[in-house]
Amino acid sequence: MNYIVLDLEWNQCPTGKSEEDSRLRFEIIEIGAVKLDETFAVTDRFREVINPQVYHDLHFRTREVIALRAVDLQNARTFPEVARDFLDWCGNDIMFCTWGSADLTELQQNLSYYNIETSFPFPFMYYDIQKIFSIIYEDRRSRRSLEYAVDFLGIPKNVPFHSALSDAHYTSQIMQRLTPEQIQANSSVDYYRTPDSRRQEIHLVYETYAKFISRPFRDKIQAMKDRTVTSTVCCFCNKTAQKKIRWFPVGGSNYCCLAQCEEHGYIKGKIRLRHRRDGRYYAIKTVRPISPDEAYEIREKKEVLKLKRRLRRNYSGEADA
Repeated sequence: MNYIVLDLEWNQCPTGKSEEDSRLRFEIIEIGAVKLDETFAVTDRFREVINPQVYHDLHFRTREVIALRAVDLQNARTFPEVARDFLDWCGNDIMFCTWGSADLTELQQNLSYYNIETSFPFPFMYYDIQKIFSIIYEDRRSRRSLEYAVDFLGIPKNVPFHSALSDAHYTSQIMQRLTPEQIQANSSVDYYRTPDSRRQEIHLVYETYAKFISRPFRDKIQAMKDRTVTSTVCCFCNKTAQKKIRWFPVGGSNYCCLAQCEEHGYIKGKIRLRHRRDGRYYAIKTVRPISPDEAYEIREKKEVLKLKRRLRRNYSGEADA
């Protein structure tokens, strides 16, 4: 198996969201990748600039970040030509590695826009090296910049950042300072394609937490009535943990709960409800064991949110009066 360390640069509508193509918010203008073998040794590199067909002018933020010039893009090939060559270069028995979760989503969105078929598996698993860096070296939750991680690990900065191949190079350098076990134990799942049915729902168990990705629901209410979505199962013993605090909203489309496993103690549940491209909702649930102090914080958070809602209702009633 080969590892494909991928980085993309993309452009967006230079005149703002009101004039963007809703089918392609971000148009890829450069693909860079480094191919590693099973020992993380570099075996090949891929880099090509792309001639944009949707947003011909560069957005000002794109110009600020990347070093590409308009003439570089004008003399380049189009995305369908480059993408087909890139997929052929990747081969079949591969695992993608990226810095963050956005690149694979945008790659698939651009492929879909041009009706380019792929053989990507479902679920589409990959390695988010940014997340793994946080798991191994920091607090599991922070998400650092690529340059921060390079400095942290003392990697020589011999090529400029914000070029697709350069950033893929630095990501591969970070991988080479991790063990295969550290990487393989912390895979991620891409959310561009999500389950269409109960049978396709995704259940993943890691060393310290479990993750579930649901089938689609017509709205948030239907999603939060689903027993599989709202269940709390201990990721250590696979037994149902008893609810101590039922699911409550914590802002936007996020929900939290507190449960307790008889054998392994307190369990925190978190649900994020997200829109699919067809307008329906799906749930991403994580369940992980926590300390008594963290359980106390969840209780406090619920009480604070309850008080804020009460104050808002009282204020609204006074204003109406």
